[in-house]
Amino acid sequence: MQSGCCGDSSAGAEAAVDSPFDNAGRVRYLSALRWPGDPGKARRRLLDARSIRARKQRWHDTLSGGPTAGHLFLISYAPDAIERPLPWPNLKAERIEYSWEVYIRHRARSEWLLDDSIPHLNVYTGTEIFAEAFGCEVHRPPNDMPCAKSLLRSASEVARLRVPPVSDSSLGLLFEIADELRRRAGEDATLKIVDLQSPMDTASLIWNKTDFLAALYESPEAVRELAAKVAELMTSFLDLWFARYGRDLVAHYPDYYMPVGVTLSEDDVGVVSPGAFREFYMPELAMFSHRYGGIGLHCCADAVHQWDNFARVPGLRVLNLVQPETVLRAAYPRFAQSAVQFHSWSGDGPPWERPAVFPQGSRVVIEAGAATRDEALELSDRLWQACGRN
Repeated sequence: MQSGCCGDSSAGAEAAVDSPFDNAGRVRYLSALRWPGDPGKARRRLLDARSIRARKQRWHDTLSGGPTAGHLFLISYAPDAIERPLPWPNLKAERIEYSWEVYIRHRARSEWLLDDSIPHLNVYTGTEIFAEAFGCEVHRPPNDMPCAKSLLRSASEVARLRVPPVSDSSLGLLFEIADELRRRAGEDATLKIVDLQSPMDTASLIWNKTDFLAALYESPEAVRELAAKVAELMTSFLDLWFARYGRDLVAHYPDYYMPVGVTLSEDDVGVVSPGAFREFYMPELAMFSHRYGGIGLHCCADAVHQWDNFARVPGLRVLNLVQPETVLRAAYPRFAQSAVQFHSWSGDGPPWERPAVFPQGSRVVIEAGAATRDEALELSDRLWQACGRN
């Protein structure tokens, strides 16, 4: 990780590197992680485990579901939180400086805090970006995220809608932000992907949602045509993004890493039938998964009736459900063999006690928060052990 000094072999630089081991944190790490023997050897193993490469390997192993797969954990550190500018076009410079500062803090934190988080450059957006590129006006409230205003009201309007070139649309700004962040960080820095609503979700922003849902039954061909146009724009965007910045990514929400693949939000499926899901939504999810090498899926809809469909999405790597505890208690065993689960609730009580009660064979991402450095170190120690790592 980047820090205030680099390439300095002076005593001061060495002390800065060793600082995590100058207090009780060293004792906790060496004992809790059960690394016996020479402290120098243990220190090297700890530095290796904290490296970005090792973190990415743990994600790869867990996503692949192989014999080394296990649970993962992320620790949010309250002192590093800073206020985020709204994602408005006229705040481009502020968005860049915010994302750069968050990245620098995360890189610095990864040098002393051992978890599975991946420092990343965040080109954050709202849900409006692809609808805006098609010509939708955007409502930007003063203290909330932007949202697209519908452009179409009827099936007869779909045919006239043209797919815009990525570079000549409002999406070009996102590449300008990403280019500057990558210029500062270097080619190896991982980017967080923008907010990717599924083509059907974005189509329901472009086409008045009430009329759009009725059109699933009244004008299904027009629905497919609009969704196909959105998918064409999204794949053009993603092809350019991956060619420019590499295939690995951190999801737009929540912060999970994928060495290859794509992440989508599917937030309207709570109001459609399982049959409609299979007819309209499943084909595009399968296309994205096959095109990019796997898929992570977010859903905050009340969509228990779609769980069988979720489990059948080809190449499903990660599932994120944002639901009440009672719903998620049923989700963990249901998807234990289907995907890595990173839900909005992973258990009550101390985070390190949760892996013991997760379903056999499941792979779960645990989030925990820390207000102080000592609290973060203790969480790291305990969760490392609880996840069965030596």
